[in-house]
Amino acid sequence: MEKFSPRRWPALEKDDAGLQEELMDLLTARAPGNPYGKDGSFARTIAALPRGLRAMAATHWLDISLTLDSMTWHFGNFGEPGLVAATQAGLRELGLHELAACFVEAKELMIPLLPQWTASDASLDDILDRAGLRDRGNAIDRKAWALRELDQGRSVIYEAWVRYARQHPEQVFGP
Repeated sequence: MEKFSPRRWPALEKDDAGLQEELMDLLTARAPGNPYGKDGSFARTIAALPRGLRAMAATHWLDISLTLDSMTWHFGNFGEPGLVAATQAGLRELGLHELAACFVEAKELMIPLLPQWTASDASLDDILDRAGLRDRGNAIDRKAWALRELDQGRSVIYEAWVRYARQHPEQVFGP
């Protein structure tokens, strides 16, 4: 049982809030780059991380999107194929299978529409309107928002990070 010892990973001695803060600090140090970029460099950077930390680096931006915007809007900001694939894999790695299914549904709706996004569009909603898919997009967004929050507004994504780090520290902090 030595591999789970707090002596090996002192961050595990912290309470959940402290561990989440430690994970955020670790991501800041180990996952630099521009996740908004279209060149794939951010996805390549996080690909070198341990499996669990990579999942956290990718899903962080989805949590931000669900907090500030929506699941469908996420693809307008973070639609680079490598990051989309990393986010989808990350949700599954973290055990967030329902949210992963919702993510796939949103991806299948939005990715084909993104090339139609022009400078004259005020938002991605304009594209959904033109395609007659606004109701479907809204339904996906409502489902994602319902899956994102736990009781008292806590993020299911960040809670999964903490749980995963405690269960698989070697996949987060490294060997």
